[in-house]
Amino acid sequence: MKELAWEIGETSRMMRRYYDRRASALGVTSAQWRLLLRLSREPGLKQVELAERLDVEPITACRIVDRLEEAGLVERQRDPDDRRAWRLVLTEKAQPILNRLRALAEEMSGEAFAGMSGEEVEAMRGKLARIRENVCRAEAAQKGVA
Repeated sequence: MKELAWEIGETSRMMRRYYDRRASALGVTSAQWRLLLRLSREPGLKQVELAERLDVEPITACRIVDRLEEAGLVERQRDPDDRRAWRLVLTEKAQPILNRLRALAEEMSGEAFAGMSGEEVEAMRGKLARIRENVCRAEAAQKGVA
């Protein structure tokens, strides 16, 4: 089993490295494309929530957001429920970059999953979702122990 966990992690690392190299041609760093895609999936996150999702320190997320805000791709909006908090949203200017990043992801998925049927890919997605659920459940149980 531990070899399978290593293989999943290694596959993820290789795919991310390949995507990083391709996305850099669009002028986007690894940290930036990950943040942009996360906000496209979950608009309105607080910085601390975003940092948690990206698995980075809050100050790191803040610096990335600062750069993307300066570029006009992200904006901070006041949280209507908490005056001290800011919600992060993408601007219209981010859409062309997101479209190119998504097209790149689609192209790379075709390359990565070449030779696999749609059914095989969907079955893999289901199994990976189950693994994530199991990890979340185990992590929650560990937090309950601590």
